[in-house]
Amino acid sequence: MSGKQAERIERTNLPKTYDPKVTEDKWYSYWLENGLFKAKGKSEKGKFSIVIPPPNVTGMLHIGHALDFTLQDILIRFKRMQGYDTLWLPGTDHAGIATQAKVEAKLKEEGFSRHDLGREKFLEKTWEWKDHYARIIRDQWRKMGLSLDYSRERFTMDEGLSKAVREVFVRLYEKGFIYRGQYIINWDPETRTALSDIEVEYKEVTGALYHMKYPLKDGSGHITVATTRPETMLGDTGVAVHPEDERYRDLVGKTVVLPVVGREIPIVADDYVDPSFGSGAVKITPAHDPNDFEIGKRHGLPQVLVMDESGTMNENAGPYKGMDRFQCRKQIVSDLQEEGVLFRIEEHVHSVGHSQRSGAVVEPYLSTQWFVKMQPLAELAVKKQKSGEGVRFVPERFEKIYLHWIENVRDWCISRQLWWGHRIPAWYCDSCGETTVSREDVTRCAHCGSEQIQQDEDVLDTWFSSALWPFSTMGWPEETSDLKRYFPTDVLVTGYDIIYFWVARMIFTSLEFTGDIPFRDVLIHGLVRDAEGRKMSKSLGNGVDPLDVIDRYGADAMRYMLSTGITPGQDLRFHWERVEMARNFANKIWNASRFTLMNIEGFSADDVDLSGPLSTADKWMLHRLTETAREVTRQLDRYEFGEAGRTLYTFIWDEFCDWYIELAKLPLYGDDRDAKRTTQSVLTYVLDRTLRLLHPFMPFITEEIWQHLPTKGISISVSQWPDVDTGYRFPEAAEQMAFIMDIIRHVRNIRAEANVPANKSVELIVRPDEAHAAVVKRHQSYIERLAKTDKLTIQQDVERPEKAMTAVVSGAELFLPLAGLIDVDKELERLHSELETLNREVERVEKKLANEGFVSKAPKHIVEAERQKGADYREKREKVLKRIAELSG
Repeated sequence: MSGKQAERIERTNLPKTYDPKVTEDKWYSYWLENGLFKAKGKSEKGKFSIVIPPPNVTGMLHIGHALDFTLQDILIRFKRMQGYDTLWLPGTDHAGIATQAKVEAKLKEEGFSRHDLGREKFLEKTWEWKDHYARIIRDQWRKMGLSLDYSRERFTMDEGLSKAVREVFVRLYEKGFIYRGQYIINWDPETRTALSDIEVEYKEVTGALYHMKYPLKDGSGHITVATTRPETMLGDTGVAVHPEDERYRDLVGKTVVLPVVGREIPIVADDYVDPSFGSGAVKITPAHDPNDFEIGKRHGLPQVLVMDESGTMNENAGPYKGMDRFQCRKQIVSDLQEEGVLFRIEEHVHSVGHSQRSGAVVEPYLSTQWFVKMQPLAELAVKKQKSGEGVRFVPERFEKIYLHWIENVRDWCISRQLWWGHRIPAWYCDSCGETTVSREDVTRCAHCGSEQIQQDEDVLDTWFSSALWPFSTMGWPEETSDLKRYFPTDVLVTGYDIIYFWVARMIFTSLEFTGDIPFRDVLIHGLVRDAEGRKMSKSLGNGVDPLDVIDRYGADAMRYMLSTGITPGQDLRFHWERVEMARNFANKIWNASRFTLMNIEGFSADDVDLSGPLSTADKWMLHRLTETAREVTRQLDRYEFGEAGRTLYTFIWDEFCDWYIELAKLPLYGDDRDAKRTTQSVLTYVLDRTLRLLHPFMPFITEEIWQHLPTKGISISVSQWPDVDTGYRFPEAAEQMAFIMDIIRHVRNIRAEANVPANKSVELIVRPDEAHAAVVKRHQSYIERLAKTDKLTIQQDVERPEKAMTAVVSGAELFLPLAGLIDVDKELERLHSELETLNREVERVEKKLANEGFVSKAPKHIVEAERQKGADYREKREKVLKRIAELSG
């Protein structure tokens, strides 16, 4: 459908019911065909840019993605309508270890391994996987209604981003910030790759503390050590004690004989040792513990690896060679007990690292890896943040979390033992042993010219390329027009779970390579949890597919539910009932729009005229529209999506639909043609502006309705955001309308209390004070219509009827004579019957709660429920007694 086709829509042919399945695909295609999502490159108001947190090509998007992307789309649509040159740059992440694991699992099902295929064939398979899921993700973006600029879509392994990755690696290497060396790293024996510190999840595990006796070589006794990992003792190369521990002062410098292996190892003194923990002596295993590694370096202790990359014991494990590490633990414990070396085992709860990717227990492992020196990069980021020129975190409390991590950061292990990813741009020479690091592929050694060189087999950590995302996607290291115009971006929307992984790394790389922060604001939201507050996971089977939500209720309902259910930084619980409520809201808007369209048939955009006489209802509606527009704009500028959505809900449902539309029927169906014309103008104007305010939240239904309105423009998505400075303001009319509405509400409450049928008219007497008398009389028709009265008396000196229900509002007293409301005798009979029932229920609950056995033995929530029931019954009984008194008087 072209823009011209949209203008020819029959203005009054809005179907009876809204069908998202018909509407959504139609309008998304229309937006794309007309290039409405593309950044324009110019605007008097300036630019507003966001780069999407790139989803991994490991599979389909989940409901957490839907929340994240919906919030970004609301901001982009809002700013686009305000006249900014908006760029929302889409893309995906190769997700090295996660994607490779998925592809390897698929190959395993087919009876292959990556080694059977070889590197090149395996990478071909992985690219096929990437292309497949990138298409699925693109389709999901479409279904969600995301206004992304697809002309600028990027992938972390496309040519341009790969160039940026190499450029960063080389520059950091040349500055001495990237180095290669042996170090204790986190090792995942299942995926057989290194992990960074933040890819390790620590869980409390009930294990054991094993106490062992290491005999002194001179036969004078033994020294006691304790460990949670007895299999690593095979790699012990020393025992350490605190230098001021009197118990061991004479033993420092002596040697002990390592059981099983027979290796002689020294006793050293080191300040690291805590003399109050255990025996005050610790075994030192430099190749399998990061703290032991540092102690070993200080004392020149050898580094002995006792297991291989799969967690299998190697030749240094002696008789345990070939055993799995946990199998070895069981066997060595049994053997050491038999020898009398292991003399005590006690239960011990401790924190054990697990791979975030595979779930395997992480092994501290001595390995040659590539690292980034973090201190100089972190210092710059900390300085910028503390100077007030850094990133603004929303909510503010997340700044402390960010600073704490970056101020205590350790060197970052960036090499991964994978095939899928950016291959490390380093070549090793077989002839001279030197390393060549280069931006381009190398065929000769830069040091000796030899062609006997091989590129490093490893790839870079996924987060290395993701850290460059805000500027690499815009063409860096080239000085592109996009980079000059749209960088730094304005806001990053992301979850609190990747502040360390991604947010911090983007900040320090951006400062290092562009001299600026990558985004002005970081909006942190929580996770989407299930209705019980549990994290969604495959194991629990409680995940929610956003496409299922869209299929059942439409994209707008899902978007509105997600965006209004959050508080910045807090988790959101997913309830299907709340999606249904959002769908009902969409239906309410649809029905109100159908009413409007049916009553403005033949009306054109040029016919909208608000310059003539306006009724109080008209003025009140226009005033409330201006206030709502101002409030929604303020809330969106502050990232208060939930508040903005609720403000719109109240205005649309409670004020426009339930009040103004009902009041509009008076002039619409009356004989005054000028009043009717004005009301048609107000309806058209208010609905148009209301749809614009709602559009960022619910883009599809608002476009569909807007295209049927007599408005000018190609799409609501590029229509002008309501101007909060030039809107209509009628504070006096709004105050008068609030007073009249208060009267009507109180009459409706009395009708409900007296069980008066909705279609029955009643008599109403209003006794206003002097200040409000004229107001009530002037709006008599409003009261008659909405309070449904057949006889309305407005008089300042009227006497209170003998039998009447009363209410007091600020400025008037209201009386509804009972004779016109109900059959008093029948109502008294009903109330006495209800009173008997309530008396029985109160007595039953009181007896139950007086029973000591019930109160002490029943679950607390059951007892509390009974107490609540009792309170409810007593409250209802008081109301019934009051009604009986009123009717009997």
